Amino acid sequence: MSKAKEDFIWGVSTSNYQIEGAAKEDGRGPGIWDTFAQQGKIANNDTADVACDHYHRYAEDVALMQRLGVDAYRFSISWPRVLPEGRGRVNEAGLAFYDRLLDKLLAANIEPWLCLYHWDLPQALEDLGGWTSRDSATWFGEFAALVGRRYGDRIKRIATFNEPAVFSLLGYAYGSHAPGKVSHDDLLKVIHNVNRAHGRAVDAIRSTVDRASIGSIHNVQPCRPVSDSAADRIATERFDEYWNGAFPQPQMLGTYPPQLGELIAPLIKPGDLAEICRPTDWFGLNHYGPLYIKESTDMLKSGFGPIPAHIPRTSMDWPIEPDGLRETLMLLDRTYSLPIYVMENGTATIDHVGDNGEVLDQDRIDYLRAYIGAMDDAIAAGADVRGYFVWSLMDNFEWNSGFKERFGLVHVDYATLQRRPKASAAWYAEFIRARRHKQAAGHGAETVG
Repeated sequence: MSKAKEDFIWGVSTSNYQIEGAAKEDGRGPGIWDTFAQQGKIANNDTADVACDHYHRYAEDVALMQRLGVDAYRFSISWPRVLPEGRGRVNEAGLAFYDRLLDKLLAANIEPWLCLYHWDLPQALEDLGGWTSRDSATWFGEFAALVGRRYGDRIKRIATFNEPAVFSLLGYAYGSHAPGKVSHDDLLKVIHNVNRAHGRAVDAIRSTVDRASIGSIHNVQPCRPVSDSAADRIATERFDEYWNGAFPQPQMLGTYPPQLGELIAPLIKPGDLAEICRPTDWFGLNHYGPLYIKESTDMLKSGFGPIPAHIPRTSMDWPIEPDGLRETLMLLDRTYSLPIYVMENGTATIDHVGDNGEVLDQDRIDYLRAYIGAMDDAIAAGADVRGYFVWSLMDNFEWNSGFKERFGLVHVDYATLQRRPKASAAWYAEFIRARRHKQAAGHGAETVG
């Protein structure tokens, strides 16, 4: 039996760059992922120039959400769409798109949850040093204030960053994500400046949005050594600090993890930690599965290791271990004492459109059922979890994997842009209806299906 409250929020998530398209329309400026794609760094040389064409088809996509019956939709603002040079000149056409989207969501009785940054730094700011520059905190604070002034009358739930550990490590240490750098010195600067930017954004939103509810969205995953060797255990402890601690700990506790803190100490100026650790209202969690870590010769002296052979995997070769979500929720509840919203959880599967147009993605249904069950177990054990968002509403541009991997409840034909709700969409819609019925009847929130 779950202790989920009647106001538990069921939703879906996307990000602007992965679905919007219209990359060169209505005054949008280039971002670092546009540049990265132009350099041929994406699988199959894919680009997000069109993506799912959500920019033009947003009304259809909101209607799909209505059919799902979700309470909320988490999306992100394209920084280069509203500020083509990253700061200064405002692009009214870009701002107007989000006006239209917000109004359509509210008319559909779907609460908008806005994320300020989901990885699409304007290229003009990257040319000035990007997140390696201390000025980036000021740039981001200005962007947050613009967003708050424009949309604060219609939106209260706002996240500063999505998965800062992912875009910092993969973009600046491993080079596999934009901007494609490999520099541990740069990585340390990025970590500290993104944390400072988070604090600036919290203050900017507080000053521009009445009764704002603010959080930040972090990927948190158990890090497990691939063996019992001392080298693998040490590497895992080190990697855990970068992956799981580098951002939430300073943002919510005011300190860096110990080993990472020693390395960042020379970058910390008086007042920085107070600037970073601003009061927030909730913890946003993205979770897919544990990470297996081995000793490596890379700059972090740790690396991604092989998944044990007995553990099932997704089409992206990610481990399927639902209990890792329960474990993570319990840890976060103890560590940060904030309400938790699971802002991303879902799976890539090999989806096929049948002759009748159906997409029978039973693997996704099984995955969602198992992970929601694990979340229920954490709630029953006392974790303060208040919402769950599926990643993702629709198939989309999956970063350096291009269009190969499909995470959506809705299938997208990238040739025609036709949307087809999958079997998992029907399952999720019925699941939400059943949960609400049980809650209304006073039976709590037992796992359905």
